[in-house]
Formats: sequence, C-alpha cells, structure tokens
Amino acid sequence: MPEAAAARAVPDAAELAARAAAMRGALRARAQACEDARTVPDETMRELRAAGLFRILQPRRFGGYELDFAALIAVIVEISRGCGSTGWVYMIGGIHQWLAAQFPIEVQAEIWGNDTDTIVSGSYAPSATARAVPGGYRISGLWGFASGCDHAGWHVAGVHFPPAEPGGKPGAGFVLLPRSDYAIEDNWHTVGLAGTGSKNIRIDDAFVPMHRVLPFAQLSSGTAPGAAAHRNSLYRIPFLAAFPACLASTGIGMAEDAIDEFLDMARLRKTKGAVAGAGHSMAEFFQVQSRLAEATASVDAARLLLLRDVSEVSALAAAGQPVSVAMRIRNRRDHGFAARLAAQAAEAVYSCCGGAGLYLSNRIQRVWRDTNAVAKHVSLSWDAVSSMYGQHALGLEPRGQY
Repeated sequence: MPEAAAARAVPDAAELAARAAAMRGALRARAQACEDARTVPDETMRELRAAGLFRILQPRRFGGYELDFAALIAVIVEISRGCGSTGWVYMIGGIHQWLAAQFPIEVQAEIWGNDTDTIVSGSYAPSATARAVPGGYRISGLWGFASGCDHAGWHVAGVHFPPAEPGGKPGAGFVLLPRSDYAIEDNWHTVGLAGTGSKNIRIDDAFVPMHRVLPFAQLSSGTAPGAAAHRNSLYRIPFLAAFPACLASTGIGMAEDAIDEFLDMARLRKTKGAVAGAGHSMAEFFQVQSRLAEATASVDAARLLLLRDVSEVSALAAAGQPVSVAMRIRNRRDHGFAARLAAQAAEAVYSCCGGAGLYLSNRIQRVWRDTNAVAKHVSLSWDAVSSMYGQHALGLEPRGQY
C-alpha cells in the first residue's frame, strides 16, 4: 500500500457532510441529465471521489477514514437531497467499501492496492450456485440491479455454495470479481431511480479463488475475516444490523429535496381560478400547511430511527458485545419503516402540487417516483420486515433475514 494512502488526513464527519451539501446545486442541475442517461454522469463521480466521500467506511490501511455509519448516512442524505439517483449510487459505493473490507485482506489489497479510489458494485440475491473446483469456485449466471456498475472496478455477487461435505446443507454468501470477469448488460429502463444504471451483470464460468469468498453466516454475525484484519470495531457490526439503514437513508435526502422545492413553490405560487378562485397564495391553504408538517415530521422520524439504530449497534461492537436477535429484528423493522416514512413525506407534498406535478420537469414528481422505488427494495419491504418483527414479538420463529 502506498505510504501516502496510509498518511492521508482524515476529515471529520461534519466536514464531509459540508462537502456533500456544497454539491447540492450542481447535482440538482444535472438530475435530469442523470435520469436521461440512466447512469450517474462521469463528472459527478469524479467530484464525489475528489471530495473523498467514498472513503468514509474504507479501511485506513487502504486510504480510507474508518469513520462510522452515522457519518456515512449524513453524507448519503446530503447527496440524495441533490439528486436521488446519484444519492443511491453514492450510497452503494460508500457502503460497499465496508462490505469489501469484510473479505479476507488479500482481496482488499487487490481492490485498493493500486487505486484507493476503486469502488464496488453489487447484486445481493444468490442468483446462481457456485461449482467447487480446486482452489475455489467457478461461477456462471445473471444478476440484476447492479447499481452504479458503470463506475465500479469490482462486483460482489450473491451465490449459493454447495455443501461442504456429503449430506450437508448448501450455504449462501458473496463472491468478489474484478471488472474483467463479468459483462454489463444494459436493461435499466425504469420509472424510479432511473439514473442509477442498475443493470444486469453476466458472469460466464469465472474462477473465484477462496480469498474472494465470504459466507453470509460470517457476515451476519460480525465474524467475517475483515473483522480480524482491522482493529476498528466498525468491521464487527453484523451486516443486516446497519447495512440496510444506508439504503433507507437515501429516501430521507430525497424527501428533503421535495420539501425544499415545495417550500419554494408554496411561497410563490398563486391559484389561477377553478375551485379555489384566482389569486390566492398557495401558502394560505390549510392542506398545504398540514401536508408540510406531515412531510417534515416523517423525515425527522425516519432520521431519528436510523441514527438511533446505527449508534446502538456501533456502541455494542465497540464494547465487544453481541447485537441481540431482538435488536437486529427491531432494526430491520426500522429500516423498512424509515423508507416508508420517506415515501409518505414525498407523497404528502406531491399531493398538493396539482396539475403542475404531472410534468416530468417537476422535481417533486421525480422524488415521488424515487422514494417509492427505494421503499420497494427487497431489503426494505415493509410487508416482509414488519411481519418478521411481529413473528418475533409474538414468540414465533421469525421468517426472514436479520
């Protein structure tokens, strides 16, 4: 590892959030171009890297800052407040620096040894079964929803592993592959998060050595190889206790973007006639005032839930204590509910836009589409996580991942 990377000055969380906030105007100006291109502009990715924003959870020995999930969430919110699709891709790039750091140290050196700016895309669903061969596995298959893959140098893919011994049970986990080992198929034409470039990844009989393999059981228990390779307790946090909080936090920033635009519109816009009569200020209407209160309260509640959760699991990891099943399932409930609150906030202000909200040029309608897309993510599905929480609370066996 270059000495310069190890000696890199580490900015604090407030400085990084300020850098992200300073990008808001440029991101809003490019939001339509991002959506039209169906991928984040190269210019934006260069600016995110130059600001050091992908380094928040990256190991220090590879040029990162090793801060915490709260610091990452604050930046995700600010970037998403400028452009929802950019916020989602930034979130994936930022959180995957933590995920890559869970793998054995050999693959971390492969990813960042020559370029500490490298980021990783991913497809989590185990879409294929690995075939065991001497020294590792061979992988073939098609994976979807690889957000930001156009800008990534590596990809993490979910797979099923064959039983370790005859009669045993297969297991699930992740493998890491360099860009040369997979192809990107452009199938991303969507109603929400259209600028994320979440395309298909096709892998055709690629060899994956054992040091690029990570069983899900290790990742979900905080005992992955990276937990031993790095001293920072950040890397001992169970995967699902905090990871989905970052997914949900994008919706908070998006909803704040809608609220910003709504405030500007409501202060200036006057009615043109019809039911309400002409010339009335939009700000004077009770329903406008009420929906604004609902939207801001929803955003605040979502933020408080997520920050409470990541703070508590971080404290437990730092103290060397396990994160209980009850807390992990509570956090999964909160992740889904925070995403739901963000979508409700966007709906609250969008419902007051009237006919103006039908135009594709309207910023609020884009946020409305994007926050609903976030809430549809499988890890944030309210039906799945709420029923899992209810099962546990009622003394039943929880059916789901936590």
